[in-house]
Amino acid sequence: MHSLSRLPVIPRLNRPRQHIVLGALAGLALCGLIALAGYSLALRGQLAEQRQANAQRLSAYALSLENVLARHETLPYVLSLDGRLASLLARPDDGALSDQVNRYLERVQRRAGVAAVFLLDRRGRTLAASNWYTPLSFVGQSYAFRPYFLDAIDGRSGRFYGIGNTTREPGFFLSAPLPGPAGPVGVVVVKVNLDSIERAWRASGDHLALADRDGVLFLTTEPTWQYRTLAPLAAAARARLRASRQYGDYALPPLASGTAIDGGGEVRRLSVATTRADLLVQSHPTGTLGWRVLQFSELAEARRAAAGTAAGSGFAAAFVLALTVYWQQRRHRLAERRAAQAELRRVSAELETRIGERTAELRAANTTLESRVTELKRTESILRQTRDSAVQAGKLAVLGQMAAGVTHELNQPLAALNTLSDNAVKLIELERYGEARDNLTLIGQLTGRLGRIIGQLKSFARKAPSDAAAVSVAQAVEHAGLIVEPRRRELGAVIAADIDPALQAWADVVRLEQVLVNLLRNGLDAMAGLPAPRLELHAERHGARLRLTVRDHGPGLPAEALERLFEPFYTTKPAGQGLGLGLAISLAIVESFGGTLTAGNADGTGAVFRLDLPAAATTGETAS
Repeated sequence: MHSLSRLPVIPRLNRPRQHIVLGALAGLALCGLIALAGYSLALRGQLAEQRQANAQRLSAYALSLENVLARHETLPYVLSLDGRLASLLARPDDGALSDQVNRYLERVQRRAGVAAVFLLDRRGRTLAASNWYTPLSFVGQSYAFRPYFLDAIDGRSGRFYGIGNTTREPGFFLSAPLPGPAGPVGVVVVKVNLDSIERAWRASGDHLALADRDGVLFLTTEPTWQYRTLAPLAAAARARLRASRQYGDYALPPLASGTAIDGGGEVRRLSVATTRADLLVQSHPTGTLGWRVLQFSELAEARRAAAGTAAGSGFAAAFVLALTVYWQQRRHRLAERRAAQAELRRVSAELETRIGERTAELRAANTTLESRVTELKRTESILRQTRDSAVQAGKLAVLGQMAAGVTHELNQPLAALNTLSDNAVKLIELERYGEARDNLTLIGQLTGRLGRIIGQLKSFARKAPSDAAAVSVAQAVEHAGLIVEPRRRELGAVIAADIDPALQAWADVVRLEQVLVNLLRNGLDAMAGLPAPRLELHAERHGARLRLTVRDHGPGLPAEALERLFEPFYTTKPAGQGLGLGLAISLAIVESFGGTLTAGNADGTGAVFRLDLPAAATTGETAS
């Protein structure tokens, strides 16, 4: 068979072309490096200019904020000089004075344009407030945990920003102490709303934020940034903020997960509105509380300008290299065409040879496939014969199980016959002929039943249809109980049957009694050795179905037994006390009636068997 292993002509002739391509790629890479270097230098210059411009804007923003905060700086001190506030602190239960101070603080709040003004006693409880008439009045509320109260009660002016504990509205709190003979007797607090600052910042179009000394952003132009932190909070800082309730129940997660934002001019990738963008972060200190104003500048414009510069230099270099590559390619084009034509002729001839070889191989494979198909059909015929033999063997195995079960099924009524015959002899000796006649009648009935059982087992082995009819469930239970009576008397057990005499099942009477005998016998055997064995039977009808339950009060069924309980020759009884066929035969009988037989453990102790059968029509109904 021919092969293509000899050295091809095309790769050898294409080596100059490969060199040109590699050289062109190297040139393009060089152009890219030039463009990248130009972009980097241009972007660096753009960022330097943007940092300088941002620094000036941040300074202006910080100064504007300080002016707003300082506007009401002296208002708490001026209010502390009013004698009415000191009088209310001395007489907090004076209703008229309290009303006068409330209205006075209300007028001050409206004229000063602040959010709220209120008066606290030494314990931090609000005695008067400008919002005394509103549902969210501060009057009666305690703010002893707030830092502005703690600072003022120590004799210092207080400054604090936080979310209102009552109104849930944020604001800047200014406080001043009311002096007394032995130190401050109360605290005057003014709450200033910073909404005007936030609106001005948003109108500017810049991305701005105000952070406290712990790095918590509490005033921002981006709603999703508010109450986030520049870096993960330390445990001590988080505990302090929780104690003062400065930011309510907010979780205060980091703005940038995994890294801290310094605000020294670094670039961070953050979420803005619904997108993520690279932002230049700068900060400027403001106020006396360790606050910082931060500006987050988008880099799109700087990058566009740098990209323009890089594109110009890159295209210029690419143009020069493109001309060089063009002339190099033109010089080798004719030689490559000639080499390609020769190689094409050689490959075409070799391809025809290989097509012929592959055609011969396909013919041989087709012949082999036909032979294998013939063998497969012969194998399928053997498999069908083997399967039929296996089915027949399965039938013989079932017949063997039925034959072995005859002894198991006949032992119980034979034991009853033995008992009845002994009783009959004793009754005759005692000249109690009426009772002896009854015993002999029962012996005759049991003898007939034995014949019917053998006939039914033979019918089951032949898969013959059963003689189904309406069967009284209560009577079938009574007859089955008669068969197991010797065993019940031996154990001293109680068989309690709660069955309506009108309930009828659609089944074969002998087979149904056979199933009940198995279930009763198994339940009695399970309770052997217990002090007060009790077997309970209950039947009820559910529409077209009838359910009969047999429950014992023995130890119950182990988990491994529940999985194999209805397998032929499987038994939980000791060796010699059972063949393991009773439940397997009972299941086959019940299924022949169109019913089901299941087993499980009852609540508490004992096992329960559930027999589900078609219900026979009662008086006034029509049998299906």
